[in-house]
This record gives sequence, C-alpha cells and structure tokens, in this order.
Amino acid sequence: MAPGRRCCKAARVPPGALRLLAHVWASDGSKAQVIMVPAGGSRQPASAETVAQGAHFLRMQGGSVYRFAVRTLPVLVQEVLARAGRSLADLSLLIPHQANGRIIEAAVRKLGLPPERVAVNLERYGNTSSASVLMALDEARQQGRLRAGDTVVLAAFGAGLTWAAVALEVKA
Repeated sequence: MAPGRRCCKAARVPPGALRLLAHVWASDGSKAQVIMVPAGGSRQPASAETVAQGAHFLRMQGGSVYRFAVRTLPVLVQEVLARAGRSLADLSLLIPHQANGRIIEAAVRKLGLPPERVAVNLERYGNTSSASVLMALDEARQQGRLRAGDTVVLAAFGAGLTWAAVALEVKA
C-alpha cells in the first residue's frame, strides 16, 4: 500500500474525539499571483498552448509567501484562540501547515511557543501540501500527544492567498 494511502486511512478520528471550539478563514484575491496555477481553470482553460507553456504547474513567489506566512500565522493562531475563549497559555499543541521549516520556526518564535507545543513532521515527509496538517494531526494522535481536555489549533495558508485555522478540544 502506498504511504499516502496508509496515512489517509490512519487519519480517521473516532466520532466525538474532537470538538470544534472556533474557526477562522479568510482570503485576499488581490495577492493571487503569489501562489497560483496560472492555467487550467475557468479564467484560462486548458489548451494545447497552456500545456506547452507549462502553465498547469504551481507558481510561487517564495519571498512573498514567507513574509505573508510569518506575519499571518501568529495572528491567525491568536485570533482563533480568542474566538474559542482561550489564550495562548491554554494551547496544548499547534499543528501548522508543514510548508517550510523556516516559516514554522519564525512564526513559532513570534508566538513565543516552546518547540514541544508544536507538531512538525516536515523533516520526514516534506511539504505534502493540503494533506500536511491532517497528517501531522494523525501523527500527534498516534504519538499520544493529544490528551482529553487539550486545546489544539490547526492552522494553514495557501494559494489565492488563503488562510484558515480551527481550535479544537480533545474529548477522547
């Protein structure tokens, strides 16, 4: 069985194990060029020309993404915790999008969180895109890092530019 498939099967959380406390999501379409796939959608449908140009692959302005993520991630975490009626002191585990180790380190430093309160698996799997947060959540569960009563925040950013977070309480 392929590793990704195994991971997806393992990621099933029993019903009622996590309770949603709050969520935040937002986007800024004016910055769409920062992370995008130029062709293949409704704005520029697939054609022989777009395929020949390689316009169906992800394009990213790395420096802009880094600055955006490092600035946005700490604010996002604090906002979702506030909406949940919790503070950074209540946070048991942060599970950020596993895009880049430097982004995670800089954002965590801004938050003032110790490394043991942050789930990172980037060194084992690399950037697995939208699967990264749930893979890290499942890994934290398998490692026994989620205990009843814990407050966990999942936070991510991506193309568009988009960003989102959920605050969860571990029930079981």
